[in-house]
Amino acid sequence: MELMQGVEFSHWIFSNFLEQNKVLVDATCGRGKDTLFLSKHLDADGKIYAFDIQKEAIKITKDKFASPDKKIEIEFIQDDHQKIAEYVNKKADGIIYNLGFLPGSDKNIKTEKETTVNSLNKALDVLADKGLIVLVSYSEHPGGQEEKEAVLDFAADLDYKIYNVLHYNFINQKKNPPEVIVIKKRGE
Repeated sequence: MELMQGVEFSHWIFSNFLEQNKVLVDATCGRGKDTLFLSKHLDADGKIYAFDIQKEAIKITKDKFASPDKKIEIEFIQDDHQKIAEYVNKKADGIIYNLGFLPGSDKNIKTEKETTVNSLNKALDVLADKGLIVLVSYSEHPGGQEEKEAVLDFAADLDYKIYNVLHYNFINQKKNPPEVIVIKKRGE
C-alpha cells in the first residue's frame, strides 16, 4: 500500500473501520470534500450533519449536493463545531475534522485549540460505541502547531479501556505535513 497523506488516510480509516454509517458528522465541512466522501458511505436511511462557522463553506458544500440525483439527508449547520451536542441528537457513528482554515479564504478564520478540544469533549458524548473520530491536523499556519499539540494531549489522556487512539504522521518531511489522529470508541 502506498503511503497516504492526511485526508486520504482519514477516508481510508472511515472506509475500513467504521462499522455502521447511520449518523455521520463533518465537524468542519470547508470545501465539502469530507461531506461528499461521507455521503458515499452513508446508509440509505442515514443522516449527515455538516458544520462550519463560515457561510461561504456551507454554500460551497451545499452546492456539491444541488444535483437531484443526490437524495441524502444532510443538515447544514453554520455554527461552531463545539456546539455539536446541541445539534446532533442521535449517537454518531463517525465524526471527521479537518482542522485549520478554509483553503483560499481568510487565514485568520480558522479552528482554534480551545474550541477544538471543547468540540472533541462534546463529540465523545455523542459518539456511538465502536464509533470513530478522525482528525486531520495542519500545523503550518499560526496557531496550528498549538492546536495539534492540544489535540494530541487530549487524545493521549483518553482512557485506554474506553478508547483506542492512533497518531499517523510522517517523520522525514521537511515541512510540517498534515497529521491524523484517530479515536475509536470501544464497545460491547
